[in-house]
Amino acid sequence: MSLFDWIALFVFVIAWLGYGPLMRLTARRSGSLNVDMLSVRDAWMRAMTHREMRLIDSQLLGHSINSGSFFASTNLLLIAAVAGVLFGGEAAMRGFAAVGAEAVTPRLMEAKLALVLVCLARGFLDFIWALRQLNYTVALIGAAPEIHEEADRVAYGRAVARVLNPALTNFNQGVRGYYFALAAAAWLFGPLWLLLGAVSVFALLAWRQLASPAAGAIRQARRLLERG
Repeated sequence: MSLFDWIALFVFVIAWLGYGPLMRLTARRSGSLNVDMLSVRDAWMRAMTHREMRLIDSQLLGHSINSGSFFASTNLLLIAAVAGVLFGGEAAMRGFAAVGAEAVTPRLMEAKLALVLVCLARGFLDFIWALRQLNYTVALIGAAPEIHEEADRVAYGRAVARVLNPALTNFNQGVRGYYFALAAAAWLFGPLWLLLGAVSVFALLAWRQLASPAAGAIRQARRLLERG
């Protein structure tokens, strides 16, 4: 690997592993979409305890479970495809030359594909854990007793939200894995593309979290919910 490859790989790893901690640090000062959604889901679970019929809550969670299952299945197919090329021998590797990939040694090409595979595998594990936690949340909603004391309603709603929020946080991390897998795939065309891909993905995700119209609308909704 050249020095430029090492620099691009270092920037990629910092962007990939540092994104979450940096967003949490930024959210303490100005908020972020994911942090605002924590409060929205808390409010949702508190509202759930006031409903006699909780069918709508189960349907909404069912939609999240279906989305998670779709992404996990797609992720597994991509992992199989990348692994097939990675372990398919030199003939499979040579196929990338036809699409303009950088001419490099087989070892470096394997390293590039392995990086894509690691991103996808990490996302797959996040999706699986998200689905498990979403199923736990469904069970907690189904087991919700008839509660008459408001303090108990709030306590139960918060308990359910403490399962739901990590589930959807893991789901978001799994989706984020797709973005960084695309950036990693750009390395096939050279270190400059990996560097640009990592910076672009980081900037795009940060903008969506902090300054997108959706982030602004959800922040406004959070304030209204907290005021109410």
